[in-house]
Amino acid sequence: MSVQRYQEQIYAGVLGKIIGVYTGRPVEGWSYDAIRERFGFIDYYVSHKTGAPFIVPDDDISGTFNFYRALEDNGYPVNVTAEQIGEAWLNYIVEDKTILWWGGLARSTEHSAYLRLKAGIKPPRSGSGELNGMAIAEQIGSQIFIDTWAMVNPGNPDRAARMAREAAVVSHDGIAVECAVYLAALEAMAFDVKDVPTLLRECRRYIADNAYGRQLNGLLDDVLEQCRAADNWRQVRDWIEENHNYAKYQGNCPMVPNHLAVIMALWFGGDDFRRSIDIAASAGWDTDCNAGNVGCLNAIRLGLDAIDADVDLRGPVADRMYVVSTDGGDCIYDAVRETRKILRAAAALNGETVDLPAQRYAFEMPGSVQGFLIHPTHPFDQAARRLENTLAKTGKPGLAIEYQGVSGSVTASVSVQTYVDPAPKAAPDTSYFEVYASPSLYSGQTVTAVLSCEAGQTPDFRFFIDYYDGNDEIATLYGPRQALSAGDNTLTWTIPDTCGRAVYRLGLELLSDHRQDGRVILRTVDWKGAPSRFHMGLANELTPGISPFVIRTKWMMAFMNSTKHTGPDYLATLAISHPERNGVLTIGDITWEDYSVESRIQFVHAKYAGLVARAKGHRRYYAAVFGEGKVYLLCRKGEEITVLATSEMGYREGDWHDFRFEVKGSRLTFLVDGQTACTCEDDTYSRGSCGFVVDEGAIVAKEFTVEAL
Repeated sequence: MSVQRYQEQIYAGVLGKIIGVYTGRPVEGWSYDAIRERFGFIDYYVSHKTGAPFIVPDDDISGTFNFYRALEDNGYPVNVTAEQIGEAWLNYIVEDKTILWWGGLARSTEHSAYLRLKAGIKPPRSGSGELNGMAIAEQIGSQIFIDTWAMVNPGNPDRAARMAREAAVVSHDGIAVECAVYLAALEAMAFDVKDVPTLLRECRRYIADNAYGRQLNGLLDDVLEQCRAADNWRQVRDWIEENHNYAKYQGNCPMVPNHLAVIMALWFGGDDFRRSIDIAASAGWDTDCNAGNVGCLNAIRLGLDAIDADVDLRGPVADRMYVVSTDGGDCIYDAVRETRKILRAAAALNGETVDLPAQRYAFEMPGSVQGFLIHPTHPFDQAARRLENTLAKTGKPGLAIEYQGVSGSVTASVSVQTYVDPAPKAAPDTSYFEVYASPSLYSGQTVTAVLSCEAGQTPDFRFFIDYYDGNDEIATLYGPRQALSAGDNTLTWTIPDTCGRAVYRLGLELLSDHRQDGRVILRTVDWKGAPSRFHMGLANELTPGISPFVIRTKWMMAFMNSTKHTGPDYLATLAISHPERNGVLTIGDITWEDYSVESRIQFVHAKYAGLVARAKGHRRYYAAVFGEGKVYLLCRKGEEITVLATSEMGYREGDWHDFRFEVKGSRLTFLVDGQTACTCEDDTYSRGSCGFVVDEGAIVAKEFTVEAL
């Protein structure tokens, strides 16, 4: 049978993961006693009570939904290797900024592993206790990233366990690896097996027959004995505290107590999804990690109905998730699109194909809204009352927008985020991984929406965007007003010029000169490909009064930046400096195919530097560069750099040159000062973002323009 039958369970698993994380995240780092004193028992979201943000970037989410991209990058190998997964770490992580806790060598497990990988040390040695110390190697991280290895192998715990082991040894060793493998097998088997005791028993065969495996088996025997004998979960929690608390293990977040807490929450949560994640969040220790793993497993096992059985857990989340990586345009993401990606991988691993919507937003999963919300305006001006997925009631996907009292200046509007407010810090009482993202929507791109109206309910319509203006404040631009008719309406709008500023939200607004009540159904929303023209001007035009000492602005934060010393240049646009190999700065997303990218560049001094195109991460791209007295077209694929074409065209350091890099089909062309410097054919990459690369040196860049070809 096709893996497509698991589609809804995979979607439930993604939702369960993020719901669990959002439940546990606000009390991460709190003691058990502090949680109990403040909340008693956490039975719903509490971020608003702690001052913490609700939808947040988190290592549990970003790591889980990035590292399995090693499958896609390597053609979906059924025997994916730890080395390939380690390369995904290097490609999608921005050092010292994204995904990981950057606590330092021999302090943070994942940071230590990243530094080993960067130094050329391959897995499993990169995560080994021999190299990093067992105190570091046996922390929780291998387990918290494991869910996608199960979801790409639904009903196949053998392969899930094998892949999970390869993933775990990139950064961990010892019992941490065995716990991760066991959990991945549990989740993969849970697609077909619903009984928790059966799952816990059957998946023990995936634990290795070594000292660490025997240790884990002994721990499982002990905790399950306590679960069977106890009247409630708190009694087992007290037993874990007495026998396996953090002080009994080395490191700052040891695997053992957290893994036992996961087993405890699964046992006492039973078939109550809400209760299972609430136990995990209320028990202390690593609350967001444990609740995220429990939420994913039980959502897979019990399905969407279990998530929806009690309070509204899905409404506040609205499918929203930040998957922070070097592919900045995909950071603002949603559970439906992530489900498609996982399902595509699962099908490829089985040699199958799947039928998936082509549009960015198609609302094909039951109850999904894909991040669309009633637009945050003053309630006196807002006539939208409710959003509801139509699939369950009509059998046809769509997002119903119910409105009441649309008339004159009172309109009904909904919107979806296309960028984030790049606030550097959150409340002091919660750890916070800073939001790094590129916009997903740009000036010059054309948005297409299909909107269905019933007879007699045909208000007018217009698109709008919220974007950052020249003062870094949110401003709004509107599209033309259009009359809607009964039936399906296909509506388009090309995003106007924002002077290189980030588009923060895409909105859809319903208007009428006379009162209207009713509903319309949003069927699909989409945009694809590079913008017809996106342009950033001089820094002093973007930010009047900028000084040489300004190193960060909101417009510059739209770039995903893995360089060491880059900032806005008060006489140009950007000054980019990187003392090591491969400093990359990109903007755009992986749907951009045929386009040109251009900038006026001063080659100050570097091994090589220039423009990149069709980047998928920061170690997979094409580059058009000056270096070592020549002009090159390069293809980078991890550590492998291939010279595709070269020219003896000379240059002098300090001179300014107009760079233009064109990628169209398999044709790559590098133009310098309007003249073709070199060209070639290559089909390694067909799409991706663009920007700059600097290898051991610096450049200054005036303006930056992308145009679709």
